[in-house]
Amino acid sequence: MTFDFGRTNPELRHAKYQMNSRPTYRLSFPMYLLILTLILFSGCSRKKGEEAKPVSYDSKPPAYGDTFVDSSIGDASNLIPILSSDSASHDIASLIYNGLVKYDKDLTIVGDLAESWQISPDGLVITFKLRKGVTWHDGKPFTASDCLFTYQVIVDPKTPTAYAEDFKQIKKIKVVDDYTLEVCYGKPFAPALASWGMTMLPRHLLEGKDITKSPLSRNPVGTGPYRFKEWVTGQKIVLEANPGYFEGRPYVDRYIYRIIPDSATLFLELKSVNVDRMGLTPIQYMRQTESREIQSTFRKYRYLSFSYTYLGFNLKNPLFMDKRVRQAISYAIDRQEIIDGVLLGLGRIATGPYKPETWQYNPHVRKYPYDPAKARELLAEAGWRDSNEDGILEKDGKNFQFTISTNQGNDVRSKSAEIIQRRLKEAGVDVKIRIVEWATFIKEFINNRKFEAVILGWTIPQDPDLYDIWHSSKTKPDELNFITYKNIEVDALLEKGRGTFNQDERKRCYDRIQEILAEEQPYAFLFVPDALPIIHARFRGIEPAPAGINYNFIKWYVPTDEQKYRDR
Repeated sequence: MTFDFGRTNPELRHAKYQMNSRPTYRLSFPMYLLILTLILFSGCSRKKGEEAKPVSYDSKPPAYGDTFVDSSIGDASNLIPILSSDSASHDIASLIYNGLVKYDKDLTIVGDLAESWQISPDGLVITFKLRKGVTWHDGKPFTASDCLFTYQVIVDPKTPTAYAEDFKQIKKIKVVDDYTLEVCYGKPFAPALASWGMTMLPRHLLEGKDITKSPLSRNPVGTGPYRFKEWVTGQKIVLEANPGYFEGRPYVDRYIYRIIPDSATLFLELKSVNVDRMGLTPIQYMRQTESREIQSTFRKYRYLSFSYTYLGFNLKNPLFMDKRVRQAISYAIDRQEIIDGVLLGLGRIATGPYKPETWQYNPHVRKYPYDPAKARELLAEAGWRDSNEDGILEKDGKNFQFTISTNQGNDVRSKSAEIIQRRLKEAGVDVKIRIVEWATFIKEFINNRKFEAVILGWTIPQDPDLYDIWHSSKTKPDELNFITYKNIEVDALLEKGRGTFNQDERKRCYDRIQEILAEEQPYAFLFVPDALPIIHARFRGIEPAPAGINYNFIKWYVPTDEQKYRDR
């Protein structure tokens, strides 16, 4: 997973911090192999459950040229993907780099840099046959030695990465020849194949050097469909089409990733046709994009996102060590009020870390319907009482007061925080809200554990393995269990779930994990939002599928007579 402020190009299995509501797809690092069934929508009039159909365009033929101006409320942090956990960095990296495998539009694993592979009968050995003739953007050939090097740098203890654990499961790795890689595991590891969606790194540019000081962090060199051109911090990142890309040159000549921290300003830029895509807020989707001008200029899409939003507690803070307090806070939150009032109905209540209607989702866990009386009862059991009748609960002479922190530029999170603040006040809890710029939020507050509670989101990658988020060993500063959750049974279930190929057995593990998380409430799981991307109508080739809409970006095109940016 990754902290995500929301995008639309999936990587195989990374965890990503979410900054906003746009999901990311493409094979990401070893985290979750969800068999996702998306219900896609286009336009706000589509009824729930109605199958989405590709937008019907005229039959103008594909053409090379033009520029796609994407947008984001937050900048990237590092364009060496193993060193970053934010969606902006991985969105850009997914266009610059490749893994050995990726997902197709139906979320089936297919070859990327690997043209084929064989898995031994016991599942412990994967032999990859690599594509020949692939080159790095500087012209050097890509070979199996790059794969070996990437593995070595990820598992190197000196590499500050959140993604090493899956590759520590490898017992032996061998370069058979320039285009054959053999990977041996010591025991069954369910996410093994999917984990090789990790982006490959150029050995000839990184070997023998401190990766944390490499110029590639801001000037990357990959094998992907786009080559890096420019990064103006806080303003834009510019990529250009790779004419020698092994899957064929992308139709769109140039990709510009504009950073516009304020959602309202970003929407004005969209209406002025200065950006070609953004993730709409619910109010923008439902009420502000219904004019004839916008509908003729843009196309809207809607589908249940690969993400969820949560209120997470710092479990080292004495306020939140008692699970009755966390449960009480969950009962005090009216999730449907948030969905109706903030999302305008464009989302679903979250009960755990999986998307509803996927095979690993457990619908039978403990629920937390809005129940202020139950919340006050649990808080009283935990010793919190309003002894001076000022409306705020106290214990040991201290008021029950804490701060919810979230990131700047995400109105859905800030408004959700306001609703939670109001409901908790009714339960006798004094809540403050802190809004922080994204990069500072992650670096200073999350990585340094300097928060009391946060509203954040995770993308939901494709394998149900939750190890990097919930295992008690993953609590170091750059790792993803930043709330410091520890549970011996959950640790054992996580290890068992990733250690078997039997889906029924895995299902039992993840069902039980969801029961424990629902009981202990280390997160108050809030909602799974609908993804609401809007894209300029001159772009053709967009075909909604279970993987969303961005899986085939290199096939998007603009007919010659509609191209806006003709001068490169």
